[in-house]
Amino acid sequence: MSGGFKTPIVRQVWPVEIRLKSQEKALEIDFDDGSKFRYPAELLRVESPSAEVQGHGPGQKTLVAGRRHVGIMSLEPVGNYAIRIKFDDLHDTGIFTWRYLYGLGKHADELFAAYVKALEERGLSREP
Repeated sequence: MSGGFKTPIVRQVWPVEIRLKSQEKALEIDFDDGSKFRYPAELLRVESPSAEVQGHGPGQKTLVAGRRHVGIMSLEPVGNYAIRIKFDDLHDTGIFTWRYLYGLGKHADELFAAYVKALEERGLSREP
């Protein structure tokens, strides 16, 4: 699986509204440029910016399987630039900056497709 995505952003983006949809296992964010994204919890979990998932350098990303039904327990602000997401599988070490979330929203479909393909290639499943 590739090492993530690169999104050229000229200016900082800011969320204007954040909605945690616990029952739907999703997060919705509206940004100040008019962009609106819906993030399934599974995508957020497997693309967590944590060292546990991304590693400590290029090419160290870990493929996280079995997270189809993961949910979000809570969101915690980190300064004015990010949130920490606490997942119900107890993962909570990723700090999701607004820029990271914006890029994740822009590339969600291709990232999710690459994730599913990587699981299939390794004989792994989204199911727990």
